[in-house]
Amino acid sequence: MHNNICVFCGASEGVNSAYADTARRLGQTLAVQGRRLIYGGGKKGLMGIVADAVMAAGGEAIGIIPERLVEAETAHRGLTTLEVVSDMHTRKARMAALADSFIALPGGIGTLEELFEIWTWGQIGYHSKPVGLLDVEGFYRPLNDFLRHVADQGFMRHDYLDTLYISEAPQTLLCQFDDYQPKKYDRWAK
Repeated sequence: MHNNICVFCGASEGVNSAYADTARRLGQTLAVQGRRLIYGGGKKGLMGIVADAVMAAGGEAIGIIPERLVEAETAHRGLTTLEVVSDMHTRKARMAALADSFIALPGGIGTLEELFEIWTWGQIGYHSKPVGLLDVEGFYRPLNDFLRHVADQGFMRHDYLDTLYISEAPQTLLCQFDDYQPKKYDRWAK
C-alpha cells in the first residue's frame, strides 16, 4: 500500500464547488485508510481543505513550505508536522523524498509545474512511483487531450501516457496506486 501520498493542488478553491468537495473527500479517504498526506503546507484553497479533512478525520498531514511562502500562503499551523525549507526546489525534493505516490487535484500553474516535474522524473528514472490526476468534473480532460496531441506529434511516446493515472474518484485512484507495478520499457527508445 502506498502510505505517503503527495498531493499537488491549488492555493485557491476554484469556481466549481466540486473541487473543494473532492479535496475534502480525498483528505477523509487518506485518513480513514491510514495514509499520510504530504503537501505544500498552506492553509488556503484546496491545499487547506485537503489538510483540514485529513486532520479532522484523525489522520496525519505533513506540510513542506518555503520560508518565502510562509506568509503568502499562510502556512497551516494545525498539521502533524510543518517543515519550513529554504526554497521551492528544496520543497519539491523533500515532498518527492517523503512520498510513495503523487496526486494532482485541480490547481493552477504551480500545480501543473509540480505535476510535470514529478512525472518527468519518473520518465527519466529518478523514481518509480505512481503519478495520477483527480479529474474532477473533467478538469484535466483538456490537458489529457493535449498530452495525446504531444505524443501524436512525436514528442512523447504513447506508452508513456499510460504511466499517468486518471480518475474522478479518490478511492479509485488510490486502488490503482496500490496495484501499481513500475512499467518495464526502454526509456530511451524512440
